[in-house]
Amino acid sequence: MTYLYEIGRVSEPPSAPLAALRRGLGLELADASLVDVVQAAAPLSWTRDPFDRLIAAHAIVADAPLVTADRTIRENLPLAIWS
Repeated sequence: MTYLYEIGRVSEPPSAPLAALRRGLGLELADASLVDVVQAAAPLSWTRDPFDRLIAAHAIVADAPLVTADRTIRENLPLAIWS
């Protein structure tokens, strides 16, 4: 989210939407080892984007749903949801 803010894709720093999601939905950040995430990301050949690989791998390692509007992620990651 910080990256998206820095490149101008979103207009608010990540602290604002994260706080709203915590309050409104009770969402929490999943804690996972970087080594485990990188190892899980390596075989994800359905995307060439390193950020998408790491985001998807983090959901896999944490066994947590990933909320995303990205169609490619949703089509390839059963943990991905969007409503």
